[in-house]
Amino acid sequence: MASMVVQLLGFFLGLLGLVGSVVATVLPHWRRTSYVGYNIITATAYMKGLWMECVWHSTGIYQCEVHRSMLALPPDLQAARALMVLSCLTSTLAVLVSSTGMKCTRCARRSPTKHVLAISGGVCFLSAGMLCLITVCWTTNDVILDFYNPILPEGMKYEIGMAVYLGFVSACLSLMGGAVLCWNCEGRPGNALPLHLPRHHHPPPPPVLSTLNTPAPPYYPPAALNGNRTPSRTSVSSSGYRLNDYV
Repeated sequence: MASMVVQLLGFFLGLLGLVGSVVATVLPHWRRTSYVGYNIITATAYMKGLWMECVWHSTGIYQCEVHRSMLALPPDLQAARALMVLSCLTSTLAVLVSSTGMKCTRCARRSPTKHVLAISGGVCFLSAGMLCLITVCWTTNDVILDFYNPILPEGMKYEIGMAVYLGFVSACLSLMGGAVLCWNCEGRPGNALPLHLPRHHHPPPPPVLSTLNTPAPPYYPPAALNGNRTPSRTSVSSSGYRLNDYV
């Protein structure tokens, strides 16, 4: 029962990581305008995401424009897109596989591959968390380098947006969920066949029969030889049985 609760905990942590990764991928708040120098007082704010750019006016109006050309984007943005999409797909696969391999589900019950499916789901959660973590770390590094670049004008400097922080949290949740699933699924059900057999498994030697002190079986002459001897006169005249008739 305790292991089932731990599995559910790991599954829901990974599921929250999936939801956070999807939301972070869609949001345009990866980079926002930096209010430094002459940009301290401004009527507009610019935000850049993986799929669109948005402008926020002081009147409360949002205007967003989707990136029309994928090949015209910088290489770091294209890589961030690909990594986040792979992270979301891997998390979705992890949810499907781990839900099949958990003890609380009826799928593949009494099968030796059930715990393997749970471990595979945990590994997929770990992979998805690593992909998301690499993306947000890469974006954070680029934003920091551009911010402290003295050649870059102040109007073109950006700060870390809220989607990056959400990506950090989602990556941590996916990593924790995958680690819990992999750690908790080390045992196998009792009625399942073992996956690993011992390498050196020799059959027991056959029993050795000792013939030193075994008595010999009694000897009985064949019944066909009993009638080859000629009966004596005494044995014919007598109505009783004699020893000579049988020796």
